[in-house]
Amino acid sequence: MKIRRWFSKQKLNIKFTILIGMIIFIPVCGIFTLIFQNLKDSNSKQAISNMKNTMTQMHGVVQKTVELCNTSTQVFLNYQKLSDFLLMLEKDEELDTLEVLEFYQYDIGMLENVVNSNPYLYQIRVYAETNDFPEMFPILFHHNRLKEFSWYNTFNSGEWQFDYADTMSDNPVNTSEHTMGLITTLTDYEYEDIAVIEVAVRMEEVFNTLFQSTNDDWSGFIDKEGTIYSGSEESCLWEDKKEEVVGGILKNYSNGDDGEQYYETELLDKKVIVGILPVKELSGTFIRIVSMEDSLKTVWKAQSIYMLGLVIAFVCLVGLINIVVKALLKRFYEILNTITRIQEGELNVRINRSGSDEMGQLGREIDLMLDTIDRLMNENLSRELLMKNSEIKALQNQINVHFIYNVLESIKMMAEIDEKYEISDAVTSLGKLLRYGMKFSAKNVTVEQEVEYIKNYLELINLRFDYQIILALNIPDFIYKQEIPKMTLQPIVENAIYHGIEELAEDSSIYIKAIFEDEGNYMIEITDSGQGMNQETVDHIYKKISGEIESGGGSSNGIGLKNVQDRIRISFGSQYGISIYSKEKCYTKVVVKLPITHRGALNNE
Repeated sequence: MKIRRWFSKQKLNIKFTILIGMIIFIPVCGIFTLIFQNLKDSNSKQAISNMKNTMTQMHGVVQKTVELCNTSTQVFLNYQKLSDFLLMLEKDEELDTLEVLEFYQYDIGMLENVVNSNPYLYQIRVYAETNDFPEMFPILFHHNRLKEFSWYNTFNSGEWQFDYADTMSDNPVNTSEHTMGLITTLTDYEYEDIAVIEVAVRMEEVFNTLFQSTNDDWSGFIDKEGTIYSGSEESCLWEDKKEEVVGGILKNYSNGDDGEQYYETELLDKKVIVGILPVKELSGTFIRIVSMEDSLKTVWKAQSIYMLGLVIAFVCLVGLINIVVKALLKRFYEILNTITRIQEGELNVRINRSGSDEMGQLGREIDLMLDTIDRLMNENLSRELLMKNSEIKALQNQINVHFIYNVLESIKMMAEIDEKYEISDAVTSLGKLLRYGMKFSAKNVTVEQEVEYIKNYLELINLRFDYQIILALNIPDFIYKQEIPKMTLQPIVENAIYHGIEELAEDSSIYIKAIFEDEGNYMIEITDSGQGMNQETVDHIYKKISGEIESGGGSSNGIGLKNVQDRIRISFGSQYGISIYSKEKCYTKVVVKLPITHRGALNNE
């Protein structure tokens, strides 16, 4: 309220300056805000896209690695000489030194080449079920070697073991601190388990970011038991609280069709991008968190600089606006003085100001307004005179119709006196038609009134022909009470007679049926047993009804149906109107879709 009172006391030029400045400043601020919001959204979308591409590539590496390990496992499982040698060890058979050397030289060497030929493999080892044989590095080892691994007491055949150190490497420099391996048991139908096969790869090569987490980028792999595998070379916020963070992410995780999810959220009071990728091949889930803090700081810094520049530009603009407004208001008061004279009744005064600026245009517009007022006043007088003349003509026409109706009543009485009852009935029907047409004030009529008009119309039509046109009705009572534009159904019946029945010149029928469609609409079908039309003719009529083809005079060009269509749509809307269905030499059906106008009649029904 204080601001409003202060504003009302200011001079007109200050008011204009403030208003114009706000009109400019507020949208510009909105545009800048929208631009930077879009920039932030774009950064987020780009970060999500980059993360998705990276995780998709990593998933491809995982799939290739799993496939490679499965294939390598099958090679060892299906290598018969290896199985035979392990079975000999299991049976505790005496081994010939030459056979052992040959097995080591050829078979173990071949298996070693399988490992060395694929750089993605770290190591493949076979652990026999016995310890009574010479170990054959780097492939065949004693059973006791398994006890050196953390997973020895818990492993199941065909499952992966994650993040264990390789303590058996003969090369400490090349020892893997983060190993993952596919552990498979080699069995014999008689002796059951005869060996364990370990196909190992370096975990950091499969998940290249898993053990290189920072405050800006953290990755973790969660197995089916819920164990989190990750690592960081230095202190990392996400690594210190990974159980809390991962637990919250997985709690809100909804596994969709493909299982992947990438979204922006806030974790530990930081804006981050989270990526969740189910790794079905390893029965686990890979999660990556990328911080957006640095990106947002860059955007906010740019936004602050632009907003400061905007404020400086706005201050300069306000000063310029104030100067321009003062110059404009000088001529404004001159025009205001002229307007005051016009308000006092001097309509012949004109401003006649020259100039091409806004004030000059305002003066010309006021002069044009005064000229328009003079013209409208003269037109209004002419219009009132025309309306009076029209009312007189309408009254004369009504008197003429009344005269004709009274004459028909006299003819009817004369026919009844002479017992010419057919003539009397015909005159009665004609009188009802005239009475129906005399209702000048009735824009809409009920379906019952329209149908009654059609009955009288057909009685007169049947007097003209040697054959009979039978009218059949199937209309529910509540539809009889609905309102429709006057002369909606009669032109359709007239078309049915003159274009469908008259050319046959034989007894025919017209069937009018009303169908309740839904809570708001109903349809009236008018079907004649005339000669019908082909589809080309129907399409041509549709074009005339829709206005695609211009209709002239005459009765065979669809102008009657177009008038019906236009009046229905003017009254009820474009969703209502007529449809035409016809079969040549068989029938023609016109369907009129109309709205329920009297819901009380529907409820009573």
